[in-house]
Order: sequence, then C-alpha cells, then structure tokens
Amino acid sequence: MQHIIDRFVSYVTVDTESDPNSETTPSSAKQWDLAHKLVEELQQIGLQDVTIDDKAYIMATLPSNIDKKVPTIGFIAHFDTTPDFTGANVKPQIVRNYDGKDIVLNEAQNIVLSPKYFKDLLQYKGQTLITTDGTTLLGADDKAGITEIVTAMEFLIQNPEIQHGTIKIGFTPDEEIGRGAHHFDVEKFGADWAYTMDGSQVGELEYENFNAAGAKITFKGKSVHPGYAKGKMINSMLIANDFISDLPKGETPQETRGYEGFFHVHHLKGSIEETVLELIIRDHSKKKFEKRKELIEKMVQKINKKFAKQFGEPIAKAEIKDQYYNMKEKVLPVKHIVDIAEEAMKQVGVKPIIKPIRGGTDGCQLSYKGLPCPNIFAGGHNFHGKYEYVPVESMQKAIDVIVKIAQLTSSTDFENPAPKSRRKR
Repeated sequence: MQHIIDRFVSYVTVDTESDPNSETTPSSAKQWDLAHKLVEELQQIGLQDVTIDDKAYIMATLPSNIDKKVPTIGFIAHFDTTPDFTGANVKPQIVRNYDGKDIVLNEAQNIVLSPKYFKDLLQYKGQTLITTDGTTLLGADDKAGITEIVTAMEFLIQNPEIQHGTIKIGFTPDEEIGRGAHHFDVEKFGADWAYTMDGSQVGELEYENFNAAGAKITFKGKSVHPGYAKGKMINSMLIANDFISDLPKGETPQETRGYEGFFHVHHLKGSIEETVLELIIRDHSKKKFEKRKELIEKMVQKINKKFAKQFGEPIAKAEIKDQYYNMKEKVLPVKHIVDIAEEAMKQVGVKPIIKPIRGGTDGCQLSYKGLPCPNIFAGGHNFHGKYEYVPVESMQKAIDVIVKIAQLTSSTDFENPAPKSRRKR
C-alpha cells in the first residue's frame, strides 16, 4: 500500500485549485504543474499515445492484449481541486491502524476529525487513513481517482497475463467549476464507454445525477440620505433578502436528500444601489427542474411588478444558465455498462451502493457528448474541506475494480452483455 500512498501524496501536494472567475482553460496556470507531471508518469509506466493538448486535457492508451475484438473502455478523473477551500500547501497526515477515536488534525488550532460527528469514520477502524493537517483540503477529489487509474494501468502492464481490451484514460482540468468536459474530445478519446473514478465512499456506483442550472439575479436600488429617505430609498439588499425568504421552505441542500431537489444560495454581495445574488438549482426530475427555473423567473417578475411605478424600469434581472443534465437518459440504453461495474465490485469483495449523485461529474456532460459514463467510488470522504480524508484500503479496492472491469469487458458476450452471474436463467 505504500506505493499507493506515495503516488497519492505526490499528487495532492501540488496545488491545482481551479478559478471560476477565469476565462482560460485550464482556469489556473498552476494546474499545468500536475498535468505535466502526469504526462511524464504515464509515459514512464509504459502507456502509449500519451498526449496533452493546449487546454491540459490528458489522454493515453493501454493497448489490448487479446486477439478478439471487444469494446474499448475508458477511465476518467480530474486533477483540479475546488476553489471552495484552499488547496495550497497540503500536508497530508498518515493515520495507520485507525483506532476509531478522534483524530487531531491540528493541535494548535484544536481541529479534530471525530467519529462522533463524522460517523463514516467507524467503518474504517483498523485501516490506514490519509487526512489533512486541518488547514487545507486534501484533494482526494479527485486525485484519489487519478492515483487509482494510474496504479491500475501500471498493474495491468506489469501483469500481462491479465486479459483486457484496449483501455483509454483521460485526465481533465476544471471539473470543480463545471467545465471539465467542455473541451473533452470524445472522438479522439475513442472509447465505447467510460467510467469516472470520482465518487465518494467505497462501493458507490452512480448513473443518475442532478439536472443543474446556475442563476444570477441582480437587484437595483436607489440610495438617498437615510434621514430623508421616506418613500424614496430603495435598498436592493433588502429586496434580495425578501427574494431569498420567498424561496420554497425546506428545499435547501441541508434539508434534502436522495432524489429531492433544492435551491442553494451560495453568494450574496451588495450595497443599497445594487445587490447580486447567485444560486444553483438542482433536481433529478427534468420536469421539476424546469419548474424550478420557471419559479425564479416568476419571483423576479413579481418584484418588478411591485416596484414598477416607484423605480420606473425593471428592478430585478435574472440570468439562468443550464450547467448539465441527468446522465440516466443516456446510460439506461446501455445499462450493461453499469452491470459490468456492479459485477466487478462484487467479484473483488465490494458491496455496490447504487444511488443517485447529489451533484454532477464530468461523466454527466460526457454522456450527452456521446460517451456514456457512470461514476465509480474513489474512496474519499468530506470533500471540499479541512475534514477530508481517504482510506488507503478504499483506493486499493478501486484499483481492483478497474482491473476487474477490464477483465469482465474482455470476456463478456456483448450479444447478451450482462455478466453471467447477472443473467436471468
């Protein structure tokens, strides 16, 4: 396992935080540092056709070692980390033979990773955990996925007796800001389907995700001396506050789960004269998703009608942009690709946890670009913050799953594609 730890640490100690305010790809120049490192490493382990384009998209090929034609499959991960929490100067801590008790991440700042709050920790008692030092995120999202893909390819190269068809791998920038698949060349990649290694706890297997949109609402106001403001001042911040209060109650991230959608206010900046509110809209149901967007428009119209006479022009403006859609529509017609992943997990001793993603991956956009792409666990927990951790044993299981998927794909009868143990008798 030390080989996995060393590789993972070498990745997470490179700062690759993406920048949502940048218009370049990658959005931050520092993402190139890890991108170039990965290219060198892929060449060193023996992969072929290793390329990196002018936007830092990395692709490589492990050629087939069998003499029959089988589908070409792919494995994909992203190398950027979220801008929600700093990824600079990551100092991973290795906790061996975890005892099930509190883990002190940072004694000076009294930052503790506790199973009393994060109950998932207890399922990894006796295992080796990699944590933060309490001052940064870890970057297991998705450098654990990269570690697993590279290590699995290295294992297959070193063990040529394991049969497999052609395997493509791809590493992307800017997934965390919703742009990871924007410039991904599906035709060049050349896979029949792929899997993103970007899930959380061991066993996760996902082929449903949110339909997603972002909304930016600008509220205008009029600033007047507060001592003489009666009937004249319009405070845009208070209008924005009323707008937030009018959003459906109980439909926030902290109050929903499973297939329940939500509105999430994530940025608010303003003054009397102008306030800008940013929120995201999420729902698994396409019908409910459209209704949520319509609701935002109706709420803005209601405000404009209320202030039409006093302000003289529309006082609020909504800009709503779709971000990605539920991949289920594209995956169900080729459901055997999920069945293969499920069977692979069972054969390596992992209990599959098939559930909807309460978010999105590169895979949901890639599925709509013609590359069906379910999501598989990478093993980490508490992404995007200082309490992030990953069990090394979970990364090893993910590596085992990748190898087993390659084996099953090479041996499956694709005229009756479900793995044998899952076929109806």
